[in-house]
Amino acid sequence: MKKVLSIALAAGLASTVTMATVSKDLAYPSGALTSADDIINQNYFVNHFYSFDNMGIGKVGNDITALILRPKGANPLTLTLERMLNNKPTADGVNAQDLAIFRSGKLKGTGMLITDFVDASKSQTYEIFIPSIRKVRRFAEPARDDAWGGSDFTFGDVTLRKPGHETHTLTATDKLSGCLGIMENIKRNKYTQNADIKAACYPDGKDVYIVASTPKDSSWWYDKRISYIDTTTFVDYRTEYFKGGDKVKVIDRDWVSAGLADKRANYWGYWYGKTMATGHETVAFIPANVTKVNHTYAKKDLWSTATLRKMPKNIK
Repeated sequence: MKKVLSIALAAGLASTVTMATVSKDLAYPSGALTSADDIINQNYFVNHFYSFDNMGIGKVGNDITALILRPKGANPLTLTLERMLNNKPTADGVNAQDLAIFRSGKLKGTGMLITDFVDASKSQTYEIFIPSIRKVRRFAEPARDDAWGGSDFTFGDVTLRKPGHETHTLTATDKLSGCLGIMENIKRNKYTQNADIKAACYPDGKDVYIVASTPKDSSWWYDKRISYIDTTTFVDYRTEYFKGGDKVKVIDRDWVSAGLADKRANYWGYWYGKTMATGHETVAFIPANVTKVNHTYAKKDLWSTATLRKMPKNIK
């Protein structure tokens, strides 16, 4: 629980950047793109699931999303969670709401509700249910480089990084080579013993835009980020981070088509991340049957403080 508090309290170190956000009405391009800014905007649209009114990763029987953390040379730690994203909130001035509930592991019983506002100059708000005190506490927006759930993924990677935080350059259009990364030889437990966790190889040969992004904050933890973005769907298969010319982290993303008319309507199959200096690895594995898009939830006030207080065992 100390980790949850440290994530939230670190918000005092975060800086607020005023910038325009990407519209939920962003049109699909009529042809190939030549502007790196346009490509990154399309990718932002995809990663925030703006093709959907809502998107959730829940629990079906024993199947649930597993967040697997493995320090180099050690056995992995596994957390399980549910996450529901609402891109069509009813409250005035609210752009999106993101609810995450940890079901097992070191953060068991922790709930987090993030509210993102239409006004791009307004920081997100974070409400966190802390099991040890059975109370909800409200925090300001955390720093973008804080770890999400103790993983190799930062809050910037998951939700906070916006196109305006960086300067973007299209360096090439090429084909992706090889399979995506995955954690090998995972020691299984009851949450992962039947999970089909293997490298995704379908992106091999896909046409991708290769975009270099440089942070506007010169003291940032990386000084260059390279994204490999599909030229048709705008999903990002791989992101490589560099500092001083050295690769310091890589994140690979497996994507699943939702089968909608919008080619950008995709959701995650898994994320794999590795920090080079420590060898620490993370896999967020989402079983194929737990994802719901444009779902009608029985609980009308699902994205609310009341949900955090009650911490329901099931979300339907």
